[in-house]
Amino acid sequence: MSQTQTIPARPPLRTAGFWMAVPMAGLQAFNVLRVSLDPAAFAVYMGAPLPVGGDPSWVLIYGLRTAFIALLVTLFLVRRDLTALKWTALAALVMPVGDAWIAHQAGAATLTVARHGAIAVYLLLTTIALFAAARGRGPAA
Repeated sequence: MSQTQTIPARPPLRTAGFWMAVPMAGLQAFNVLRVSLDPAAFAVYMGAPLPVGGDPSWVLIYGLRTAFIALLVTLFLVRRDLTALKWTALAALVMPVGDAWIAHQAGAATLTVARHGAIAVYLLLTTIALFAAARGRGPAA
């Protein structure tokens, strides 16, 4: 009769995925602050400037959605919930890819579009690291 040896899962704080997710929450919180202080400048930063005299309401709505994301990711980090973080990171990939496309369509500078692409690559690597970290953490993983 053979025995199967179980290797205990690493604590979340000792995984690359967990620590790669920390800047995600921090960057989102920083973006909320930037949107709140100067919505028009943030729109330029994102690559889709407001028209002269344009209403910044949509940028402010973006800021509210960003606040939700920052709080949700922070909650998952505090709870050390790698499963929730991995699925959130996977679902979040649509944002930087969409941002890059929207910025490109708006005629943004190549570096702005590339920045969105770099964020997508970082998020993809974070997603991969989170899936690896969550593997073997039980049926919920």
